Amino acid sequence: MKLSKSDTRSVSNFKRLLRENVRLARGTAPFSRRAIDLLASITRDFQFSFKAGELQIINGNWYVTHTGLLRLARRKRCSGIHVEAVDSLCDSGANRFVLKATVFPSKGSSGFVGYGDADPSNVSSLVRGAEIRVAETRAVNRALRKAYGIGICSVEEIGTIPSSVEKLPAQKANGNGNGAGPKLRDRLCQIIRQHKLDPELVKAYAVDFCGTKTLREASREQVENFVQQLADWAEKDRNALVCQLNSYASPKQEVVA
Repeated sequence: MKLSKSDTRSVSNFKRLLRENVRLARGTAPFSRRAIDLLASITRDFQFSFKAGELQIINGNWYVTHTGLLRLARRKRCSGIHVEAVDSLCDSGANRFVLKATVFPSKGSSGFVGYGDADPSNVSSLVRGAEIRVAETRAVNRALRKAYGIGICSVEEIGTIPSSVEKLPAQKANGNGNGAGPKLRDRLCQIIRQHKLDPELVKAYAVDFCGTKTLREASREQVENFVQQLADWAEKDRNALVCQLNSYASPKQEVVA
């Protein structure tokens, strides 16, 4: 059976996008043949782009991003998204929120419902205090995945990787007399070299982590906590850390290998 010009163009675009997704994803983490097959299916069905930040791979598993889901909804001409708080399950004093999202793929649709929850125990330290917005994003993501039949989870729906930063007391800022080891800068450089991290992306992440405009404005305690988190995360799951660092890359910047 001979393909029409539009079908031929679609196949060509799919193959090009798949090659690009595989090439860029391999620059962040190794993955199996099964993961490639799943990526091919995701690319064919939803046209998600790794380069555009619509997909991530963590521990060999694919995750769609909030950006990817919203762009898919726009391509599919989604009719609307309604979000509301589930008051009976929210506790503003504890920063615990549960939101309900309803996605209407078309005007005649009865809607697809998804729930999202967030509290200080399951969000990144970077977004503490913004739990209600995280809950909203998770609810919308889940509803969109239901509406368009997306079986893979979204990266925003998963919890954070446990970190020892919040469990360990900060080191004293009075030098190395307490046996804490090498200076912070030396230790940070050692972590970057050992785990082959991009120094510029690490710096951008550090500024964001400390909540300051520049790293020079951060306190010693903030930097200590960052270095401890970086070391802990790199040891536990380098692939997830690389994905986090790549979120700070500019469009022209090379992806961390």
